[in-house]
Amino acid sequence: MSDLVMRSRQTIAELFTTFLQFDANRVIGWATDARLRRNIINHQKALSKSENSEDFWVSYWYKKWQSQTENLAKGHLSAYLQEVCYWAANKTVTHFSSGQYTLSDCFQAIVTKTDKVLQGFKPDMGFNIKNYASAIFSSELKELLRQHKEVDISTDWRLLRKLTQKRLVESLENAGLNAQTIESYLLAWKAYQAMYAPRQEKGTRKLARPDDIVWENIAQLYNRDRHSQLSQPGLECSGETIEKWLISCAKAVRAYLYPNMASLNATSGDNSGEFQDILPQLRQESLLSEIIAQEEIAERKSQQSQISNVIIAAIKELDEQEQNIIKYYYQGSLTQSQIAKELGVKQYTISRKLSKCKDILLLKLATWSKESLHISLNSSLLDYMSTLLEEWLQTYYSK
Repeated sequence: MSDLVMRSRQTIAELFTTFLQFDANRVIGWATDARLRRNIINHQKALSKSENSEDFWVSYWYKKWQSQTENLAKGHLSAYLQEVCYWAANKTVTHFSSGQYTLSDCFQAIVTKTDKVLQGFKPDMGFNIKNYASAIFSSELKELLRQHKEVDISTDWRLLRKLTQKRLVESLENAGLNAQTIESYLLAWKAYQAMYAPRQEKGTRKLARPDDIVWENIAQLYNRDRHSQLSQPGLECSGETIEKWLISCAKAVRAYLYPNMASLNATSGDNSGEFQDILPQLRQESLLSEIIAQEEIAERKSQQSQISNVIIAAIKELDEQEQNIIKYYYQGSLTQSQIAKELGVKQYTISRKLSKCKDILLLKLATWSKESLHISLNSSLLDYMSTLLEEWLQTYYSK
């Protein structure tokens, strides 16, 4: 691993304007985005005094992004989360059995999930955006790798058999096909699902191509249903045409589940006669605004400390075996089978108790949040808190 990534960025300008650069699978340094650098310097000058607090600028740019009053706010936050994304990719790819996907591949795949981090983050809960981003990046990457493994080892015909209609439509929309084409492809896929009943229904992923007779049957079903199910029935299709359509569907699905790696930290290419950014006149922030921002940061840190105390107290209320299960699982990165062997119990016991422990901790955290932060709980918020609890446990036991 390159020592460049180990060097922490020191200044506010570095934290919010630089992006990791890779050469193959090796980190080679930090690249500065000129537009972001000019922008943050302008904003620093607009404030009544120089503000060097990292938390201040996270809150500042998040509010700008949330209110859509600053076009480059997302870029600043994307730069800030580069290291979090790197370590999430590093930790995940290290424990992934296949060597097909490199660290660089994984980083490029999940750095595009910054939007999901920003949209899901709730600063009023008192959690740190880095902790939340780490949990989201790790979760997204694990799911992505799982999907890719399934896609890579399946033939087109097996992939099309196991596919859901929702995923197929999403893939075709992602490929840029128009509504009429998607409608036709979808009907062809339904005919394929109805007419192709291979003997190895639950068996190998190396499912063979349907024979010519099956393709004729698929085409006949499509041609019969097109009059009642398509907004524009179009011409009759042969089995050969239907096969080409379905191969296109499979390609679209693979491209959707495993897109080309395009990095957010790629340069804009605006190097020819570089124009100075046309920025609106920045409004002078008042001293009162700064004081309010600092008070919000202090309050958030206090909430983070209280949340940690609540979870630690809840852990101590678990019995000795439950505490050991939590510790082994998060501190030693042991599998449930390894923990079961260590404690001399069955694997399903570990699975059941681990789920029970996390439910207990989540309930304690949710109850405290409702009573102390006066937050109305719902399923979306509980999912958010569950994600943060997972990251908190990983961070706490890794220290």
